[in-house]
Amino acid sequence: KKQVNLLITIDGIAEITAWSILAYLGDISLFMTSGQVTSFVGLNPCVETSGTSIDKTSLSKSGNKRLRKALYMPAIVAKKHNPILAEFYERLIKKGKPKKVALCAVMRKLLVLSFGVLKSGTAFDPNYRKEKAS
Repeated sequence: KKQVNLLITIDGIAEITAWSILAYLGDISLFMTSGQVTSFVGLNPCVETSGTSIDKTSLSKSGNKRLRKALYMPAIVAKKHNPILAEFYERLIKKGKPKKVALCAVMRKLLVLSFGVLKSGTAFDPNYRKEKAS
C-alpha cells in the first residue's frame, strides 16, 4: 500500500495503474537501472537492421505487453496534467516526432519516474529538477 501511495503522487498514475505497475514488475529491487525496467516492459528503442540496411527505430515490444497497455491511457493523461511530461511531449512534437512516437516516449518516461519513486522511496516532486538546478 505504501508503494501505491508513492506511485499515485505522479500525475497521470491512478491507483489501478499503480497496482498494475507493482503486479507486473514484481520485486523492484531486482532491477538495478531504469534501462533494465524499460527493457523488461519492452519500452526500449530498438533499431531494425537487415544486412547493410538500417531501417528505423521502434519499440522492442519484447517485454510485458499488459504493462505497456496499462501505461497507455496514463500517458495520455500525463501529457496533459503532468507539467514535466507535458513539456517533454511538446518538445518532441516540436522536434518533428509523430504524436504516437512522442506518446510512447511519455509512456517510457512515466515508467522511469515510477521506478525512481519506488527505488528511492520518496514521493514524486515536480519541482525536484528546478531545485537542483538552482
